[in-house]
Amino acid sequence: MSSREVEVLVGGGGQAGLAMSEHLSDCGVPHLVLERHRIAERWRTQRWDSLVANGPAWHDRFPGLEFGDLAPDAFASKDQIVGYFEAYAEKIAAPIRTGVEVTSVRRHTGRPGFRVETSDGALDARFVVAATGPFQRPVIPPIVPDDAGPVQIHSSSYRNPEQLPEGAVLGGGAGSSGVQIAEELHRSGRRVYLSVGPHDRPPRRYRGRDFCWWLGVLGKWDADTPPRGAEHVTIAVSGARGGHTVDFRALAALGINLVGMTSSFDGGTLRFNPDLGANIARGDANYLALLDEADAFVERNGLDLPEEPEARELGPDPACVTDPTLELDLAAAGITSIVWATGFAVDYGWLQVDALDENGRPRHRRGVSTEPGVYFLGLPWLARRGSSFIWGVWHDAKFVADHITTQRGYLRQ
Repeated sequence: MSSREVEVLVGGGGQAGLAMSEHLSDCGVPHLVLERHRIAERWRTQRWDSLVANGPAWHDRFPGLEFGDLAPDAFASKDQIVGYFEAYAEKIAAPIRTGVEVTSVRRHTGRPGFRVETSDGALDARFVVAATGPFQRPVIPPIVPDDAGPVQIHSSSYRNPEQLPEGAVLGGGAGSSGVQIAEELHRSGRRVYLSVGPHDRPPRRYRGRDFCWWLGVLGKWDADTPPRGAEHVTIAVSGARGGHTVDFRALAALGINLVGMTSSFDGGTLRFNPDLGANIARGDANYLALLDEADAFVERNGLDLPEEPEARELGPDPACVTDPTLELDLAAAGITSIVWATGFAVDYGWLQVDALDENGRPRHRRGVSTEPGVYFLGLPWLARRGSSFIWGVWHDAKFVADHITTQRGYLRQ
């Protein structure tokens, strides 16, 4: 790629970049999508082998293409999702170049636009859309030193139980990834400890409808501001084995050892906060509140959906909750591995413009940054609760594309 000009440069060829490309094309805006690896690379190489989507196929997709090889209520495997995005890129004829990394973006001096340096040369862009998403830098809490003994990996590096050395495993994180990996490890014959922090716990299905449907009709996907303190609270839900409601009591009954949030490590001993019962209780409250809202919606609208009183039967707390483990000698417990499902941090080191705060996080409103001409897409709560989901990013991209189109109109005057 020689030095040349492009109207809009889109950085990232995953779900956000492809959604952006579709809407820019629909608006007649010339653009180029650059992806440093392959289309949907994180689905290819930063997910475990057995992963499936957490939403059913009718929901976790773009409006313009269905999963042709899946029943609407089935959950797509990671390979099916990769195939879906490849097919979508072909369907919309996305102008995408793979294997090209954007290394820096700087504003021009004395003229509009930006200088974009890439691994294959430089170009000038009038607008830049950062569509690299939220999963940029895996975060492992600095609790257990690297030389303490156990192998420590992030969930993005986990593939299957055979990857880990023999022995027990500690799973750090009670969101979808942490729970599904813990279950898989347990079913493989491992002794598993699961560190449970704050979480939301919706029902997988209730009264014959998936939780994605309930969040939609109850208006929760469109919430534009997270509850205070809940910006990064994880959602414990699973599409594995046909989909099921995550129930920490059931996990304990299987033989998974539940502990509170991991707090510190000293002399071979890992310590946990005494918050396991409280975290599970708050998850239960979230679960029951959603059932209450669903029941009220059914009654208010006269819907013929079957009652499900058994969904409210939570059962007694297991011994690991009523008498929680607060300390664990890793060697004595036989723990040889720790899988941290503790999320990601953004990394916009390549974006050298005035669009980030002192912590490197984007400053924006609905994806429109504080640096004129720079946009963000694919981030959690970018515009609403659903912003980081496949369907949600598609709708956010339309808003950003319309904003770019409006700005181009002003510049032509």
